[in-house]
Amino acid sequence: MTSAEKQKIAFFLDITGDFLGSGYRSARKEYQFEDDTFSSAEIRQTPEITSDSTGQIASEIRLCNSCPLGKTRTNAAPGEGVQKPLVMIIGEGPGQEEDNQGRPFVGKAGQLLDKMLASINLSRKVNCFIANVVKCRPPNNRDPSLEETTACGHFLKRQIVCLKPEIILAAGRVAAQTLLKTTEPIGRLRGKFTDYSIENMTIPLLVTYHPAALLRNEDLKRPAWEDLKLLRSRLENHDGEK
Repeated sequence: MTSAEKQKIAFFLDITGDFLGSGYRSARKEYQFEDDTFSSAEIRQTPEITSDSTGQIASEIRLCNSCPLGKTRTNAAPGEGVQKPLVMIIGEGPGQEEDNQGRPFVGKAGQLLDKMLASINLSRKVNCFIANVVKCRPPNNRDPSLEETTACGHFLKRQIVCLKPEIILAAGRVAAQTLLKTTEPIGRLRGKFTDYSIENMTIPLLVTYHPAALLRNEDLKRPAWEDLKLLRSRLENHDGEK
């Protein structure tokens, strides 16, 4: 603010004080104000204002209480990974370990997911972003309700738009049905790419079984591996087109 601008504000405040006090104008005072100055370091530290970011979304998620899950969680798990990922993996919701740490897919199912991704040269540290349909743990790991997935829906949409992944991998029935807005069983949804449209983007989406389901039923491991091979083939073709 300049010294002249400060003088005008002071003058206005003096007049207001005279009016509220005696009702008579007193002599105008002259103040010795100086212009504000900022160092180059202070200017560089001014945060850049952007329309949206994964950090801003994560901050809002951690404060959200739009559905009953906000009252029972320990920590929300917004998501983690790289910006502009090759693949965005979207699961159902946090489990107990995720609720404890505030991070997605860090329990036994998450450890298996990391191994599955590594088998086709993917990693949350290098080229993936991992998130869930709901960001807070449903009690006893039950399926999230429609109210809960709806309350979290705008967060997930903003994450997808912000990240602009090349491919989405929907892990599990809840994620697949929520994203595709369908009640079709996962057996009919997996094993093929489906166009997922959002904003002005169309992103190839592949459905596979949730890692937790593989831990419960080993018979699902083979079809899940077939899905991973399909994903790897798509990524190889994508690299070849560059």
